[in-house]
Amino acid sequence: MLSNHFENGMDMARLAWSRLPHSEDGELDGVGLLSTSSNRNGVESLDYEVIENYAYREEQAQRGKFFVGYNVAVKWFFALLIGIGTGLAAVFINISVENFAGWKFSLTFNIIQKSYLAGFLMYILINLALVFSSVYIITHFAPAAAGSGIPEIKGYLNGIDIPGILLFRTLIGKIFGSIGSVGGGLALGKEGPLVHTGACIASLLGQGGSTKYHLSSRWLQGFKSDRDRRDLVTCGCAAGVAAAFRAPVGGVLFALEEVTSWWRSQLMWRVFFTSAVVAVVVRVAMGWCKSGNCGHFGAGGFIIWDISDGQEDYSFEELLPMAVIGIIGGLLGALFNQLTIYVTRWRRNYLHKKGNRVKIYEACLISVLTSVISFGLPLLRNCSPCPDSDPGSEIECPRAPGADGNYVNFYCGKDKEYNDLATIFFNTQDDAIRNLFSAKTIHEFSAKSLLTFLVMFYTLAVVTFGTAVPAGQFVPGIMIGSTYGRLVGIFTVNHYKKLNIDEGTYALLGAASFLGGSMRMTVSLCVIMVEITNNLKLLPLIMLVLLISKAVGDVFNEGLYDEQARLRGIPLLESRPKYVMRKMTAREACGNQKVLSLPQVVKVADAVSILRSNKHNGFPVVDHTRDGEPLVIGLMLRSHLLVLLQSKIDFQHSPLPSHSRSGSGAIRHNFSEFAKPVSSKGISIDDIYLSSEDLEMYIDLAPFLNPSPYVVPEDMSLTKVYNLFRQLGLRHIFVVPRASRVIGVITRKDLLIEEESEDSATMELQSTSVRGQRHKTRLLEENGADAERPLLNGLLVQNQRRVLTCGPVMK
Repeated sequence: MLSNHFENGMDMARLAWSRLPHSEDGELDGVGLLSTSSNRNGVESLDYEVIENYAYREEQAQRGKFFVGYNVAVKWFFALLIGIGTGLAAVFINISVENFAGWKFSLTFNIIQKSYLAGFLMYILINLALVFSSVYIITHFAPAAAGSGIPEIKGYLNGIDIPGILLFRTLIGKIFGSIGSVGGGLALGKEGPLVHTGACIASLLGQGGSTKYHLSSRWLQGFKSDRDRRDLVTCGCAAGVAAAFRAPVGGVLFALEEVTSWWRSQLMWRVFFTSAVVAVVVRVAMGWCKSGNCGHFGAGGFIIWDISDGQEDYSFEELLPMAVIGIIGGLLGALFNQLTIYVTRWRRNYLHKKGNRVKIYEACLISVLTSVISFGLPLLRNCSPCPDSDPGSEIECPRAPGADGNYVNFYCGKDKEYNDLATIFFNTQDDAIRNLFSAKTIHEFSAKSLLTFLVMFYTLAVVTFGTAVPAGQFVPGIMIGSTYGRLVGIFTVNHYKKLNIDEGTYALLGAASFLGGSMRMTVSLCVIMVEITNNLKLLPLIMLVLLISKAVGDVFNEGLYDEQARLRGIPLLESRPKYVMRKMTAREACGNQKVLSLPQVVKVADAVSILRSNKHNGFPVVDHTRDGEPLVIGLMLRSHLLVLLQSKIDFQHSPLPSHSRSGSGAIRHNFSEFAKPVSSKGISIDDIYLSSEDLEMYIDLAPFLNPSPYVVPEDMSLTKVYNLFRQLGLRHIFVVPRASRVIGVITRKDLLIEEESEDSATMELQSTSVRGQRHKTRLLEENGADAERPLLNGLLVQNQRRVLTCGPVMK
């Protein structure tokens, strides 16, 4: 019987995830980490599926073409606001970081003219103050703002509800925390946090602001469903990358390749529009700052390392050292991922368990260590004489104290000398990368200095990643890669003795190879590197090193964001199912757990008892036919049932159905009432007060359940279930016995529906038709209640002559 089979399958999302590998056992007490126990029991999924209950259908039936057009216009307007907001946030962060760094280096250079010891102490104190402000904000105000935020946003777009990652205080903590950590000279970047910042801005705009801090507007509260919020957050992610790198196309591809699990063409246009708006905002801001309105903000501001005047051509012999760069990038990138995992686990198990004070001490200690290395190591390096100046070159040797550029005069005995190690160490990361990428500066850096910087900065990047501050890995990865890339370029120049070989070109290829070996991105990273260097001629070479580095890195471990997501206990559904799933069926994945179901008319006391006894987020609703056979009529979400219990307006004294299955009867709720706020966990059963009289009453669930949940036959392979679950963004899938008969078959031609006038329309989808519901009612009246079972197993398509339904075997 159906009930016997059905009690072996429920909540496929949670049960399928239990088959996937998780991070190691134990509590993850670090900032931004979820515990393993909460991963298995407390992490909820988002409702990306449209719940087509009667409240939704009545709301859709009342909306005309004007509302559809208005809705589309509002989505484009929100895309515009997201672009403007993310662009302004990026401008504010960059101006603040550049001014803090500019004041720091200017003051330090002025002091070391009199005393290097006093300048050294001032340099340490300024960096310590900035880092302390950042870690204090994170630990005491916005814990979810720690780290890059990309693994958490990737999990959100994968369908996982992670508490706190899109709150207003998280946005504030991300912005000001990034200013402190990056301005304080730590071995991290602001590009990853900008992605999280864009996602927060998009989410806050979608919900109309923050009600907790009284910064909300009802006019902006247009998108309350998780499905609409997902689209907005996707636009915010692309806007963050576009703002960080001034790479609008790269931002779109990053959102498509790296963070989203679901995509459609309409979303592509809005994401592209958002990225274009960001590019315009950033360009306008940079033009305004060129007139001197932004203090120290100048060429070292937004990332763009123009090497269009670099190497114009390459020979066949150079492909070998370029391939070597790709191999080195894959090895060092995979090693970086593995080392960060070990360090993060050590922090979690031994350090961060001791509280916020230890996190503050740790960040301040790393700040002092970084300052000592970046200031002290150049003091141990002998200065080099300036090369002969090229009359057509704009590069000055040595550069003026406190100014950005190549050839830093640091602890040198003569005026016409420079310290190559200080040129990359005692500098902002953006300026250091610009120096490493610089063209026509052959032999500016010695191999010894580059190797010293590579070892020390690589170690600092590993140790710093995972501290309680906002931290991105794009710029540190570019720093590491450009260093060994320039090393290979030096050896190539010395071996081939060709004048057209430029070391800066090899530095660019090294940067691309390390990012590819660590993050495992290809298409989006390739476009980003081309956009930030303004050299399309290097595209084939960037593609070559990215493919090699990704292939080498994949041999050892997964990408950085996937590894960090697993370490944080975020149960991502990857793009491909595990191989073992091919040998498993849907019934095997369900296990032997008993299914908790609800009747169509449930007693309030029974509903409360079920909600208190478990944490399931969805329950099958079972009715009985005239013959007494159980019949599944839909899926009731826990959140929707809690709304009904809280409102009490649907309570009734009779245990008989008050609504027919055709939906006749007044619906006293708007569909928006069932949407869970993004800034809270929603209603809890403990928050609802029910009197003894209330507990004796009943609720008819028929108007509020999802009458067309996705179902699969019990013998379907788990691979197909996995693909269906992930690609459609589902939260639940019912497992049922194989159907005994097929009512009809839907093919491609049945879905190619042309829009015509309402009078001459021949077909329309049931999900947007009220008339189709009346046809279904007429069919039930003619064939009895048994006819409803196959209707619940597929998509109902209606025309003037027939009703076709695809059974489970057709899915």
